[in-house]
Amino acid sequence: MNPQTASAEILRLFTLAPVIPVLTIEDAASAAPLARALVAGGLPVLEVTLRTPTAPDAIRAMARVPGAVVGAGTVITPEDAITARDAGARFAVSPGATDRLLDACETGGLPLLPGAATASEAMRLSERGYHVQKFFPAEAAGGPDTLRAIGAPLPKLRFCPTGGITAQNAPDYLRLANVACVGGSWIAPVDAIAAQDWDRIERLARDAAALPRA
Repeated sequence: MNPQTASAEILRLFTLAPVIPVLTIEDAASAAPLARALVAGGLPVLEVTLRTPTAPDAIRAMARVPGAVVGAGTVITPEDAITARDAGARFAVSPGATDRLLDACETGGLPLLPGAATASEAMRLSERGYHVQKFFPAEAAGGPDTLRAIGAPLPKLRFCPTGGITAQNAPDYLRLANVACVGGSWIAPVDAIAAQDWDRIERLARDAAALPRA
């Protein structure tokens, strides 16, 4: 899959909701009910980080939930890309980008949202054809002010900021013309997952799905 096609597919998915839940799942048994709650709340595109041994099983379980579009996050090596694709991930998200990772995703046909934190990183990815990128770590890298500044000389790029995004500051990002959506973990709190409080998570998802975009 060439980078232009990958970016087009990523951008299409991002039109489905203003917020992408970023999920770190410790118990694969919670994956399906969690996905059902998020989809019911209006957030169908889900990112499961490859930070736990259960992540591939969680992706498999979530991918079987009607309406869920499941991707893998924290994809940092070619081996991660293969693991994500084989588990049924529809897309991959990386905090940064290396040539080996880009090559692996392109060869394996896995749409990638590569990460950038500076104008130089964004320009390099754009030269390769990635016009939709992850802005990470968003808050530590300067937040909405930095994204607004990057947007002036690089108006064709679109971003999904993640890293420190909350229900309180998400609207500041979504008001920017170069932000397609945001990614955050606040929609699925660890304590709510542990308590299997799917109603609470669905309510949080509904609130996030209702956030306006530019």
